[in-house]
Amino acid sequence: MSSLFDVRKQLAFYGAYHSHPVNVLIHIFGVPAILWSAFVLSTQLPPPAFLPPIKYVFAEHLVFEANAPALTAVFYIVYYFILDPVAAFLYTPQMVLMLLTATAYAQRPDGIRNAIIVHAVSWIAQFIGHGLAEGRAPALLDNVLGAFVLAPFFVHLELLFKIGYRPELQKQLKNDVGIEIARIRREKAEKRRSEKKSS
Repeated sequence: MSSLFDVRKQLAFYGAYHSHPVNVLIHIFGVPAILWSAFVLSTQLPPPAFLPPIKYVFAEHLVFEANAPALTAVFYIVYYFILDPVAAFLYTPQMVLMLLTATAYAQRPDGIRNAIIVHAVSWIAQFIGHGLAEGRAPALLDNVLGAFVLAPFFVHLELLFKIGYRPELQKQLKNDVGIEIARIRREKAEKRRSEKKSS
């Protein structure tokens, strides 16, 4: 359970599935698009009963509502603050902007239809990235919760690392990812050997 709050362990798991530069690039664009479009779509869910009926229009394209996407955004941000407070603080404006624009966009006549298209295309791009670049299934097939929750933060940290954020952590994660990839390959090789013996 404690590993859920260990930034190195969590990102090493996710990074082991996203080590190829092409796949990482696809995720840098695709993951935010998936999260944003998921926010748009989930505005259609009935809001949890314990949330007060709050709606505030900041501008035409920036709307806040107490709804399922808002609750999800709070959960994500709280978890990210536990993993890495500084990176989470830097990510919070992006999360807030995605939430407000998604809530506003959902009110457009074509909002839901367009969000479905964005969501589907982004997912297809992710699977292509994994199939062609990584040569393996995406992380969600092994750890659904980890993959969905970690993906936006992983992408965010990848961009922060590019501009020099916490170089020691980046170095540690590269090492951790290498160890994790070696472990996964070893397990696959052992599984293939056992399958050959049993056949």
